[in-house]
Amino acid sequence: MEESRTELQVKPLGWWVRTHNCCELTLENNEQQVCLMGWVQYRRDHGGLIFIDLRDRHGLTQVVFTPDSSAEALEEAHGLRSEYVMAIKGIVRARPKDMINPNLKTGQIEVAVTEFRLLNRSKTPPFIIEDRVDVAESLRLKYRYLDLRRPSMARNLEFRSKAVQTVRSFLHENEFLEVETPVLTKSTPEGARDFLVPSRLNQGQFYALPQSPQLFKQLLMCSGLDRYYQVVRCFRDEDLRADRQPEFTQIDLEMSFVDEEGVMSLAESLVSDLFKKVMDIDLETPFTRISYAQAIADYGLDKPDIRFDLKLRDVTHIVKGSEFRLFAEAQLVKALVIPAGSVLSRKEIDDYTEFVKIYGAKGLAWIKIKDNEWQSPIAKFLSPEERTALSAELELQTGDIVFFQAGAPDMVNTALGFLRVKLGERFDMIPKDVFAPLWVTDFPLLEWDEEEKRWMARHHPFTAPRDGHIDLLKTDPGQALARAYDLVLNGHEVGGGSVRIHNTRDQQAMFNALGIEHEEAGSKFGFLLQALEYGAPPHGGLAFGLDRLIMLMTSSSSIRDVIAFPKTQKAACVMTEAPSQVSTGQLRELGLKLREKPGQG
Repeated sequence: MEESRTELQVKPLGWWVRTHNCCELTLENNEQQVCLMGWVQYRRDHGGLIFIDLRDRHGLTQVVFTPDSSAEALEEAHGLRSEYVMAIKGIVRARPKDMINPNLKTGQIEVAVTEFRLLNRSKTPPFIIEDRVDVAESLRLKYRYLDLRRPSMARNLEFRSKAVQTVRSFLHENEFLEVETPVLTKSTPEGARDFLVPSRLNQGQFYALPQSPQLFKQLLMCSGLDRYYQVVRCFRDEDLRADRQPEFTQIDLEMSFVDEEGVMSLAESLVSDLFKKVMDIDLETPFTRISYAQAIADYGLDKPDIRFDLKLRDVTHIVKGSEFRLFAEAQLVKALVIPAGSVLSRKEIDDYTEFVKIYGAKGLAWIKIKDNEWQSPIAKFLSPEERTALSAELELQTGDIVFFQAGAPDMVNTALGFLRVKLGERFDMIPKDVFAPLWVTDFPLLEWDEEEKRWMARHHPFTAPRDGHIDLLKTDPGQALARAYDLVLNGHEVGGGSVRIHNTRDQQAMFNALGIEHEEAGSKFGFLLQALEYGAPPHGGLAFGLDRLIMLMTSSSSIRDVIAFPKTQKAACVMTEAPSQVSTGQLRELGLKLREKPGQG
């Protein structure tokens, strides 16, 4: 009952001025009078003393209510609760030696409270405001404003802010202009779905939210502005994953009179500057470069994690005549050797078999290399000659395990590529706190879409083909290579760009290869084609995915942990309950009417 004996009154702040934040005071401030403001993290009532851990976004300071400093404040402090907002005035003093907290920046001092004001009360939060909270993410997102009070979340957003300011400073120093491009623009679907916005003033017509500022930044190069950048929001109506959101942020840049080397060199300098100034990490430059073909051959994926040396090996030539029919009839057979991996249990192998099925595999062949035998359901189908050749090709040792995947090349590479990462984690092959940036270049310009029965741009339709490859768009589109480059960091694509087509003839040739005929091209991209006719300079650029980059730099498990107010994997905001229905009146103003669902009306 003693807990409720004091009914604290909320008081106005008046002329009180905060002198320090809650992570600032040290022994150098001993005996100073200070004013702190923040939230009650913990309250510990020791009878004649009450200790409060006062928190703001910077950290914690222990404040203590004693009868010596203020008997009145001590009496009122019995009414304080977690997450109450308060201001205190008091005297800084050194903590007794046995009460020093070496894990806290302010752990050598405390503030003896002489006066305090309650600025606001708080209901009991739905979860504890601390990093060790163990609740469903949906609850954290519903009360995101409370989740952001947790120190780790506040640190992530502070880190993000510092990173953005570092990038801006670097680009300004390198003579880039920050230019804002439109958010309401023309729908030019040629990739992910657009978010459409109906126009009230032009009923029956729609804007689209930009998937990127691609066309506008090319127009800025046509305008002679030479070097552009923007920290920009982009929107894509697509299925989500842990590292994707319907709205996301790019660091977008474009440069005139450059080739691939110019853009990649600038990007390397920017990323190196960012890591040095924000994390005090020196990245080794120049970054490693491999071709798309080499990435697929060695790692199975076009965004490989090169922090660990575990490569796929093509063994099709060895097993093409095998009695094991799956091997004999496959277009591609690849092997992945795990040194000392024979310790894997059958259950673990079965789990990995289920895992590769996510990527279209029907199963997973394997062999454990024992002292005197090859232990595997498929061993009996392999001839002595095939065993000898595989041993030599794969440099097999006793205790190894080999995984095989056979079938269509895309499936084989993708399934083994992701299995490689999974096994790298299982066997602790991936070093922690290591950043290994990698350029992947020489991408195919186009890829065949089996559903659409036409060629699609692998990056976008404004990417220039390699020199001498423009004619391949008519004769052999699948062999044309792009002047494109992706920046990969620890197995995640964090940036991508290309040198652009900068004349109307080549741009129309690209549209033709994509099945976009002259009339449709004029309707969708006429303004760009026209701009290219007025002396467009050679230009190229790149966009970094800021959310994903910050996720990696902070070692977060999801980009939702580095975005203030993210959406769920169903593209919903559980805090504001968006998206939501709108009134019939709003629809009428837009000239829209919702179609009745089956069973209604």
